[in-house]
Amino acid sequence: MAEANQGNGNTPQGQAIQAGDGVQVLLDEREMRTIYSNAYRIHTTAEEVILDVGFNMPNPSQQPSGQQQLLFKVTDRVVMTYTSAKRLMHSLQQLIKRYEQQFGEIPNQPGQRR
Repeated sequence: MAEANQGNGNTPQGQAIQAGDGVQVLLDEREMRTIYSNAYRIHTTAEEVILDVGFNMPNPSQQPSGQQQLLFKVTDRVVMTYTSAKRLMHSLQQLIKRYEQQFGEIPNQPGQRR
């Protein structure tokens, strides 16, 4: 599958992109949702990679005297094959590499400044 950031031809379904093997892929974004995510969890089976995404937030029901707690609110789950997961990994690696070349290294820990 081609990455969604390629091409820009508008169609009634959304965009038309050219896959690497010469096949044109039409994107239908009519039911697309946008979510915010600052956290993830990965599960695996022999055939699939399961990626839960959501966000960390302070636990609203935490007792005042207790240790600080974060609540991981899972909002969406993505299930994909290992082949798709590998293609996603390569796409993200390229994206991060280009970003860091332009803006500098991204810290691994939240809250760290560049």
